[in-house]
Amino acid sequence: MPRFSVIVPAYRVQAHLQESLESVLSQSYPDLELIAVDDGSPDACGALIDEAAARDPRVRAVHLPQNAGPGPARNAGMERATGDYLVFLDGDDTLAPDALLALAGRLKETDEPDVLVYGHARTHWSGETLRGPAAGQLTECAPAPFRLADRPALLNLPPVAWDKAYRRDFVAREGLRFPPGLHQDAPWTYPALMTAETIATLDRVCVRHRQRRVGGLSRTAGERHFDVFDQYDRLFAFLDERPGLAHWRPVLFRRMVDHLAAVYTRREALPRGARGPFLRRARAHYRRHRTPGGSVPAGARVRHALIRRGLRRTYGALRLASALWRGTARRAGGLLRALRRAGLRLHYRVQRLLPLRTDRAVFSSRDGHGHGGDPGALESAVRSLAPHVRTAWVSRPEHLHTVPPGARRLGPGTAAYWTALARSAYLVSDTAFDPRLVKREGQVLVQTRQGTPLTHTGLDLRERPAAAGEADVAELLRDAGRWDYVVSADRHSTLTFERTLPGPYQVLEYGRPRTDRLYTATGADVARLRESLGVPDGAVAILYAPADRPYRRTPAPLLDLERLARRLGPRFVLLDRSPARHDAPPLASSGRVLDVSGHPCVESLCLASDALVTDYASLMTDYAGLDRPIVLHVPDQEAFEAACGTYGDLCAFPPGAVARSADELADIFATGHWRGSRSDELRAAFRARFCPHDDGHAAERVARRVLFGEAGLPVVVPPPERRPVPSAAAARAGSPPVVVPPRDPAGPASAPGRRPAALLTAADRG
Repeated sequence: MPRFSVIVPAYRVQAHLQESLESVLSQSYPDLELIAVDDGSPDACGALIDEAAARDPRVRAVHLPQNAGPGPARNAGMERATGDYLVFLDGDDTLAPDALLALAGRLKETDEPDVLVYGHARTHWSGETLRGPAAGQLTECAPAPFRLADRPALLNLPPVAWDKAYRRDFVAREGLRFPPGLHQDAPWTYPALMTAETIATLDRVCVRHRQRRVGGLSRTAGERHFDVFDQYDRLFAFLDERPGLAHWRPVLFRRMVDHLAAVYTRREALPRGARGPFLRRARAHYRRHRTPGGSVPAGARVRHALIRRGLRRTYGALRLASALWRGTARRAGGLLRALRRAGLRLHYRVQRLLPLRTDRAVFSSRDGHGHGGDPGALESAVRSLAPHVRTAWVSRPEHLHTVPPGARRLGPGTAAYWTALARSAYLVSDTAFDPRLVKREGQVLVQTRQGTPLTHTGLDLRERPAAAGEADVAELLRDAGRWDYVVSADRHSTLTFERTLPGPYQVLEYGRPRTDRLYTATGADVARLRESLGVPDGAVAILYAPADRPYRRTPAPLLDLERLARRLGPRFVLLDRSPARHDAPPLASSGRVLDVSGHPCVESLCLASDALVTDYASLMTDYAGLDRPIVLHVPDQEAFEAACGTYGDLCAFPPGAVARSADELADIFATGHWRGSRSDELRAAFRARFCPHDDGHAAERVARRVLFGEAGLPVVVPPPERRPVPSAAAARAGSPPVVVPPRDPAGPASAPGRRPAALLTAADRG
């Protein structure tokens, strides 16, 4: 008997069905059966299901003689299910990688609950992906399993069947069935939650729910949406049959009103002539099922009044008034912004008429991020070497706390910002300078770039539009024509910059300033950083920092860190520095996978870790200077090189061991090859090539050259004499292994003297 029965009804989803079925069959947890139900679909869904059944014996094909709807199709699948748990998946949705493995683990942890609620992400037809609204309700910190009375807020989640796993014996015991018609999930989901004796949650995205541009039932206009009234009649009839559940009526009544209002106010749901009859019937339903008790949230009172009184014209007038108000406010705001821009342009022109200040320098990093990177190291060096030069840092409001006290804080686009750009003699950045900047005679522009160019940049991006992303190559090349100096770490960087970013600048091949801290930090600094991140004493901390992949439309991770942590065992902790994507669903940190993607200082993460796992990120060239193990994980080498382009085959001269799959990566750490003699040899050769000048004095050399004209001072420390701070693992070499204890549910911030990883600021820089 399989652990899971995954039931997939299919109707007019031939374009997505194969992907949906494959997402189930490719799960790392193979103990499953896939019951695919052809709901009388007129397209190729039936043939695709039969093909899948011929390829994989775990697929059971079911063909209904005519279209019956999602509810009866799911019922047909349940009648044939033999698994311990039922999982429902729409024919155009997909399971996330390793989703069933996570479900199986959580079910075991929570003693086989009747219902397991898990997270999902909604994938828009355009490719945008957003985490579903359930994220805040799926905490695993509270006791589990539990009953609905312990966490009644679960009833506020959308009533869908595909974000839960149901124990089959429980479904049979309660006689749960899907009704026919549209909106069939409400009379299934609410009874399942109310009658379940044990419920658990899993805070993980397990399903990607596709919102199609056309063809989705819930988004197709028609009178089938009137089925919602029958569905709630069935729900309240279910309550009438079970007096013990009567206390849930006020909550379900409010949910019904919210649902009816949502259908009415969604313009694409109801044909024009059906809106009046729908509202009249909704008003009748309100009176029929009205249940005293509870309060209506302030934000929902207008919608409830609409349904209660049937105020169609009043509601329409309110919507029109609201639209007019928004339009007026938008136009007024646009006028004010235009006046402000004009005033700032005039202010900037006036400031450019005033003399340059040779004792002023402006720094910025990553278009307004916090103090750090190469510009941050140079700003600190300038304050140390030239106290008479007043420095300023351009930062957006959310990053101002990272700016050290010695630097003036500037907000982008403010009058003070334009004054500084107009009158400061030195401007330093690692991204393109403001395109509205007019370079004055005597101004010096220093460009540091963001690391060693291992992937295509500048002119080479014209052949790689997917890698360019939102970057404007023409604007970048125009900006390069204004640079006076470009900071380079090695000969490879120098040659690449001069070829792909042609300009009149001088290359300062003095090393990477941001790496100075890796040589000046102490063992005490390392211990303090590990404590602030929540890394337990004695643990081996692996920093996972892959390169961004702008060509990928979906945020699916390349590596399941939770699974890797389980494979490696309790001695290892993973620091997840995956590239942040605004449309990607967030991943929760567990006891041995710590999310440090929001940490403001990557150098701190390098110091706190014992090894680095990466692929094409330029961070590896900085990390090599630490002389700590580096492992490459390149599962998509051909795809990445084809889309982004690389300068040479990294796997031919790697800084350490190379893994092409998650299993190979786990084996490298399990067998100790990650820090073996061969890895040491590869890292030494890589370090000699990419870190010839990184000795802890790179920022000083750049500052002396730009400010005082001193070339090559101080002299580069020979490689054998460099002493980067050792890792915590190296410092305790020979000590017995330590098991990582369970993490405090409140996180490291709950311990006295600790702060969350995302809040570490300039204070961490010693």
